[in-house]
Amino acid sequence: MSDRETLLPVMVEDAGATASGPGIADRLASSMSLGLYSPGERLPTEIDLARQFGVAVATLRKALAVLRERGLVETRRGRSGGTFVVAAPFPTDDEVVTALVGTSVVDLRDLHDESVAIGSAVAKLAASRIPAAAVGGLLELADRLPRARSAQERAVADSRFHIELAVLAQSPRLLRSELRLQSEISALYWSDVVADADAPGLVHAEHVRVVEAVRDGDARAAERLMGEHVHRCAYLLIDAKIALGQDGGPDVPSTTRGRRP
Repeated sequence: MSDRETLLPVMVEDAGATASGPGIADRLASSMSLGLYSPGERLPTEIDLARQFGVAVATLRKALAVLRERGLVETRRGRSGGTFVVAAPFPTDDEVVTALVGTSVVDLRDLHDESVAIGSAVAKLAASRIPAAAVGGLLELADRLPRARSAQERAVADSRFHIELAVLAQSPRLLRSELRLQSEISALYWSDVVADADAPGLVHAEHVRVVEAVRDGDARAAERLMGEHVHRCAYLLIDAKIALGQDGGPDVPSTTRGRRP
């Protein structure tokens, strides 16, 4: 399974577009939300992080200051000091509602379309390119979901499955897109506003079916199963927004209302 030494360089690529304190803080916060850095872990040194992002140490320090203000990290002095993760970002229900109300159905539908396109392409390529030895690790990631004890843990488990599949697809562009989409969608989907008690079992079963198609090298089945899975999950965000009575755009017929996971 891919570790952060594999994934973080992808997340900081193209950092020039966000090479400011707040921009880098957002990148680091995303890495925490995806489980690449966990509470209690020490971040790399300021010099190492500045080198990774291609910025001056002073800019990196502004990013760390933003993260401290958000309550995500703390800096300790002394020999065993450094900057440590104290919390991973995860939205409250009120923040999820605010995000959904502030996003139009048209934008959510566009996000849904991109998610389906990227997820389907990733699964298709993974089925064609995955080494046989990697299937076990992929299934292990899928099996983390039903064991997760909180919405945040479920979001991380779900994201890591999709991200690992993108790694195995061996397409850096698709991996960058999957990382961005997971940081944007997963926490919303797993919030109590959207998901319910049946979601872990249903999503786990869908993940396992995708793994089986990938294991069998059936690219067409992997593409179809992942497309159906992502379609169902992403469309639940539209369902949740409509349920809030703030559609913000033209009516979009729900394909999932009444059978939420």
